[in-house]
Amino acid sequence: MAYKAKIKVTLRPSILDVQGKAAQHALSNLGYSSVESVRIGKYMEVTIEESSASDAERVCTEICQKLLSNPIMEDFTFELEPVN
Repeated sequence: MAYKAKIKVTLRPSILDVQGKAAQHALSNLGYSSVESVRIGKYMEVTIEESSASDAERVCTEICQKLLSNPIMEDFTFELEPVN
């Protein structure tokens, strides 16, 4: 069975988000003074072919830890949904 993993990777709260700060500054310059902060991350969709949701979850966790995120600076979350 195939599962779609919707993966979000974000910088840890303790890490300065330079891109987010630049976006916040640009938004302020555009007149959006109510925007207090911006954090920028990554979003990925990965299709995983496994026999069970638990196996797909294990694979997703492994690929996030080994390739899709930097475990020193980033956190990741994901949702799995069956693909028909």
